[in-house]
Amino acid sequence: DKHGKITNERPLDLSITKNVVALIISAFLIFFIFRAVANAYKKTDKAPKGIAAFLEPIIIFVRDDIAKGNIGEKKYEKFLPFLLTVFFFILFNNLLGLIPIIPGGANVTGNIAVTMVLAAFTLIITNINGNSAYWQHIFATPGVPKWLYPILIPVEIIGIFTKPFALMIRLFANITAGHIVVLSLISLIFIFDSIGMAAVSVP
Repeated sequence: DKHGKITNERPLDLSITKNVVALIISAFLIFFIFRAVANAYKKTDKAPKGIAAFLEPIIIFVRDDIAKGNIGEKKYEKFLPFLLTVFFFILFNNLLGLIPIIPGGANVTGNIAVTMVLAAFTLIITNINGNSAYWQHIFATPGVPKWLYPILIPVEIIGIFTKPFALMIRLFANITAGHIVVLSLISLIFIFDSIGMAAVSVP
């Protein structure tokens, strides 16, 4: 207007934030590392070397102890790509979050929006693929008297949403707490106003 004040509505801010840059970096990093691992397996049937040898035990752990152990021998392969993606996404971003300069100390898994998206995907995949036993446990829990159903059914339905919500808060809170501890230790250098404290707090 004539006084120099902006009168139009504030536009939607779609600028790239530090966390978005960190997400892009981690996505490229995961892509190139696992592409190299996949190519190494294609070239030879021998025991893996280098990064493939380091990652193979982790992949086997996710497959055998998480996927097979919880989903079962028959159907675990369907969910293994999702489980491996989420596992390594969280792992890589947790590790990158410990490095103050990549990019500017972004804390991706300490961002509740990121953990919310992970929880939402888990909620959707779990409920879309829930079998009859899964839904029976919610709407007609085996071994429970029928007169308890009016109490149990609402509790089970609420539980469908509270479980991923709890996972969202746990990851967010744990990583944020870890960053607060790191920040507190680094702050000791400035509290004591001594560069000598860096020898203690940085390691």
